[in-house]
Amino acid sequence: MIVDTSSKNSYRDWFVPFECDQISLRQGLASLDQLGAPADEIPLIVRLLENPEGLGLLPGSVSLHQHDCIHLVLGRGLLPKDEAFIIGFTMGSTKRLSTWEERLFSWISHHFYPDIYRFSEEDLAIFKDAIHLAQVSHCQAFDTINFDHYLDTPLKEIRKDIGLEVDLIQTYYALEKNRYPHAKESQRLLLSNTASFIA
Repeated sequence: MIVDTSSKNSYRDWFVPFECDQISLRQGLASLDQLGAPADEIPLIVRLLENPEGLGLLPGSVSLHQHDCIHLVLGRGLLPKDEAFIIGFTMGSTKRLSTWEERLFSWISHHFYPDIYRFSEEDLAIFKDAIHLAQVSHCQAFDTINFDHYLDTPLKEIRKDIGLEVDLIQTYYALEKNRYPHAKESQRLLLSNTASFIA
């Protein structure tokens, strides 16, 4: 299966469902590259907190390339609740995130992140869920994985190799879908609700 980006080619619509696990990481990244969003458009405050080349203040800070790979491994798009889940799971997977660090990120992302990057209360709830989900997972710490070794590997095999529990993720996605019936990113999490893929 491949991403059908021909219609809108927008970050709001880009999404590779978790169940579409036969595509390679390289194929998924190529579909994301079609959006053409330059890295230098990411606000400084976001880069400082989330990128190891910035301040690297918090556990789980990763490069933009790693971050994009994690979107594909976890089957999330680019909308706020997707970003909240990606960041929370990445931080939680390190098993080094303290309560004060979680609160610090929540406070800054809710009050100081600009516009489309700012997390709402719902987004923060998903961020916290993702942290706890990653903390009970036996997967590798996402910030330590060299995803370049997996570029030509199907997503299904990557998840298996890094110890990501597929059932755990899918169970949570079903729960999120029920909790946020108004949220596009939550409603499209399960393949049965997704029309953005073609065989």
